[in-house]
Amino acid sequence: MRLPQSWLTEVLRKGTPDWAASTNEIDAGFVRVGFEIEDVEPFPEITGPLVVGRVAGIEELTEFKKPIRFCQVEVGEEAPRDIVCGARNFTIGDLVVVALPGTVLPGPFEIATRQTYGKTSDGMICSVTELGVGNDHSGILVLASGTAEPGADARDVLGLDDTAIDINVTPDRGYAFSMRGLGRELASAFAVPYVDAGLPGAPLPADDAREPWPVSIDADSAATRYTARVIAGVDPTAQSPWWMAKRLMVAGIRPISAIVDATNYVMIELGQPLHAFDADKVQGTITVRSARAGETLETLDGVTRTLDPEDVVIADESGPIALAGVMGGAATEVGDETVNVLLESANFDQVRVFRTGKRHKLSSEAQKRFERRVDPELTAVASDRGTSLIVELAGGRVAGELSDVHTDTEPVAPIAISPGLADATAGVEYPTGTTAARLREVGCMVDETDDLLTVTPPSWRPDLRQGADLVEEVLRLEGLEDIPAIVPSAPGGRGLTAGQRRRRAIGHALAADGFIEVLPYPFMPAGVFDTWGLTDDDPRRSTLSVLNPLEADRPELNTTLLPGLLEMASRNIARGRRDLALYAVGQVVLGGAQGPVVGALDVTRRPSDDELAALDASLPRQPLYAAAVLTGLRDPAGPWGAGRAADAYDAFEAARVIAATSGVELTLVADDTLPWHPGRCARLEVDGVTVGHAGELHPAVLERAGLPARLCAVEVDVDALPLVENLPSPTVSPFPAVLQDVNVVVAADVPAQQVQDVLRDGAGELLESISLFDVFTGEQVGEGNKSLTFALTFRADDRTLTEDDASAAKLAAVERAAAAVGARLR
Repeated sequence: MRLPQSWLTEVLRKGTPDWAASTNEIDAGFVRVGFEIEDVEPFPEITGPLVVGRVAGIEELTEFKKPIRFCQVEVGEEAPRDIVCGARNFTIGDLVVVALPGTVLPGPFEIATRQTYGKTSDGMICSVTELGVGNDHSGILVLASGTAEPGADARDVLGLDDTAIDINVTPDRGYAFSMRGLGRELASAFAVPYVDAGLPGAPLPADDAREPWPVSIDADSAATRYTARVIAGVDPTAQSPWWMAKRLMVAGIRPISAIVDATNYVMIELGQPLHAFDADKVQGTITVRSARAGETLETLDGVTRTLDPEDVVIADESGPIALAGVMGGAATEVGDETVNVLLESANFDQVRVFRTGKRHKLSSEAQKRFERRVDPELTAVASDRGTSLIVELAGGRVAGELSDVHTDTEPVAPIAISPGLADATAGVEYPTGTTAARLREVGCMVDETDDLLTVTPPSWRPDLRQGADLVEEVLRLEGLEDIPAIVPSAPGGRGLTAGQRRRRAIGHALAADGFIEVLPYPFMPAGVFDTWGLTDDDPRRSTLSVLNPLEADRPELNTTLLPGLLEMASRNIARGRRDLALYAVGQVVLGGAQGPVVGALDVTRRPSDDELAALDASLPRQPLYAAAVLTGLRDPAGPWGAGRAADAYDAFEAARVIAATSGVELTLVADDTLPWHPGRCARLEVDGVTVGHAGELHPAVLERAGLPARLCAVEVDVDALPLVENLPSPTVSPFPAVLQDVNVVVAADVPAQQVQDVLRDGAGELLESISLFDVFTGEQVGEGNKSLTFALTFRADDRTLTEDDASAAKLAAVERAAAAVGARLR
């Protein structure tokens, strides 16, 4: 909302005649009551002799390619000045603004006497663009008759010593999209009385010879009020005075004529859009209704639009003549032949207006205000104000009484709050009566008792609907910056929970292992489980949908982290990143049985323990998962070699990293579950409980998903892992370790994990660690067999081990493996 500072000053001086403030003080005042200032732009400085002139003569120069005028302009000197001008929107006797030689206009552009078009031009007749006030290139500025005498300083006449202030009005503050609303806020900021221009005044005298114009509202239009009034005998060519034109131009509206400008001025002043029809072109009763399928309307921008049944239109007996709240129709436009004006002031449904504008790709100043909701009590007041301005500026008379039709609406419900609620909320002790005084400032009616305030919000504040809204108003006007920032003290001896520490440790461990953390989208891609080929009874298909998803085709919450990780892998691969190791740690939402649905709770108090328990029971299970995907090279290529491609064993190792970080022992068991490859998939178990899967994804799944072959993945239900708190520091033996390798041959179908577990059990307490580092198949070990080589680390806590001690433990381990899985030393 862009307005001149002089207008703001004028509004506040109605309550305090000597009120004055600098631009910086006004800026700070708006900020103090919660408004952001987008820009503060002083009018461009003009130096030199800028004066008012009267056109005394015009000579048309027709020998050039474009029409040129050689004018004689009186500027308060003995003889008129000769000035060459190309504009044609003025005539003899008009008052204009003249920059005499020596004037420096914005640019900078210095005016001098010069030869042009075969004539001597001794100055320049200025447009508003050249004066730096507006962007109207249609012609020069013509002042109303009697504005000033020729030779007067145009800077004083035009009020060029001014500043445009651009205020950001948020969507919830539609009332502030007007001088009325912003003036009220500024008055609160400076603690001065405010005179409301939106209050009803004395009825306008009307010519009783004409009946009120017939008006009706269809219920399906959702409009709540419509008024119409005829102003007869107007002068359609009348121009607006400079004070009005200037304010409109600063607000970004181009002056057109006194009639149209008056409607726009009232919209900026009060916030109520008006529309002027040519009354002689309107046929019969005006009806506010929904458009009918197939109806068309040519709007003021010259475009013929096919209407939708959801559009609300203003119609007469011929059909639609305007899009309600958005734009008028060309057929009833006020023009140079208009004699009688039908002035509309109405209140339309904000949602219908918004959708109509979006549907037809239209945007207007009226639409912006209706979208934010217009004060329903302002309709008739704005009509009176607009009528008075039109009669004052364009002549004419009020013909007939105001037609005022409205529907029944629910009255604004009063809100009961404690007088000390604002104090308790802010933690500040305000003077007695502060809450009531501040609420009256914003327009509320307040009935006070000792322990209760009954507050009725004003009609222009639909955002005030509960006690918290009223408290916010009090704190805003008292100054949010005055509320002390007190950081609560954290109780000693606490910190992260064991679960939080585990989550953080898993992320650190995977990052240290070369994985990069990503944040997958919380909603499932459409059809992902069909791409995976999951059966209809797979528990991962039991998803929950939200009512207002961020994307219409993604309403279902994740039951697994893998779809989001695979999407991110695909996006990276498409952008040239072939070698990837991504991980995510986050919650999933599992469907299935939930508790009973809990209704709305009383927000004026803390929920009871039973209510909190019922809320918890109604929620779906949301366990914490950790997942990772790998593709491309796991070990990079370089001078040392060609690198190593990621395979299923890397996924197994990532699972072991997660388990080891959580302080649990993981068992890998061969499994066949989608989307993993049946021959390269391991079921992850802890104490016999399945906690996830790891391995290479199924080739068919990867092909259908457009992902590269041999992509691997792991997913672990972290909440299913036993929560181990590693609070005691680990015991470190001061004695050296004995390192030995053991190479055993087993049948090819014997899992390496099973062999490793048997060797660990057989080696006894001296075995500190065991790891597989080589697998070999070939003629040397016989067909159907494989050779497994393990690295064994032996260490004792109380002595230095000998090679014989370690060898004995190793042989005991081999004997146990021979008995359990048929292993033999190679």
